[in-house]
Amino acid sequence: MDWCKRYLLIVLGCLIGACGFNLFLIPLHLLTGGLSGIAIIFHYLWNWPIGVQLLVLNLPVIYLAYRVFGRLYAIDTVIGTVLFSVCVDATSFLNAGNYIDDIMLGAVFGGVLAGIGFGIVFRANANTGGLDVVGAVVKKYYSYDIGSVIFALNFIIIIIGILLFDLKTALFTLISIYITGELTNQVVAGFNRKKSVMIISPQAEHIASAIMQEVNRGVTMLSGKGAFTQQEKDILFVVVSLTQVSKIKLIVDVIDPAAFMIVSDTAEVLGRGFTLDSRLTKEDIQRIADAGKSSEVN
Repeated sequence: MDWCKRYLLIVLGCLIGACGFNLFLIPLHLLTGGLSGIAIIFHYLWNWPIGVQLLVLNLPVIYLAYRVFGRLYAIDTVIGTVLFSVCVDATSFLNAGNYIDDIMLGAVFGGVLAGIGFGIVFRANANTGGLDVVGAVVKKYYSYDIGSVIFALNFIIIIIGILLFDLKTALFTLISIYITGELTNQVVAGFNRKKSVMIISPQAEHIASAIMQEVNRGVTMLSGKGAFTQQEKDILFVVVSLTQVSKIKLIVDVIDPAAFMIVSDTAEVLGRGFTLDSRLTKEDIQRIADAGKSSEVN
């Protein structure tokens, strides 16, 4: 069941993120961004439970999400916020141990676990509330970039950390926040990145045949026209894995060394050959045959 898998991913992500907090950040007296950073500051000052604080701090955020984005978005925010808050307090016993003494390692690994956890939550189309919702609201009404808004709000938290604690804590917190953001983006986009290749060559048909035979990838042939020469050109488009790029380059170099080729990063690829089985089934063949018969009748 898709909904069951989705909620399991949300729980897993919240648990991993909470472990990053309690295993590395909190024992070394580091902060983090967002409302979690504010809750951690209050925890250091008055020993208030972080999870309970997150629930309270996110109440206006949840209301804002409901008013601006509707009921479904607000429900996802509530689910993510509650689960993360529960996970943070449920794993709070972990911060009693002093697992590492190196503050740099703590900032790095705390950021890594938090980034992986939040990335899993976001991949499940949920969120943990906090400044992400605030940034989305500001973007909707004032057209500011979400990343810039969140960075500005996090910068305020860093300044508070400098005033209350010391510059060293703030600097290592910046490192942790950066790593968290990068890992979150990587997990959301997917680690299994592909390469998209565009090839312009008079030998396009030969190159396409070689790619399909040697690399076992489908090729799309597009029609183009040179702006200067006004000549019609065939453009090949193919998506391959990172390890297959070298084979593509070799094929093109052998057939047409003068070919124009562009290789670009592709964050995610969906469909036959990647997320679907590339082999034709009997049902596929029958459907194609039926479609051909119907077109002949028409």
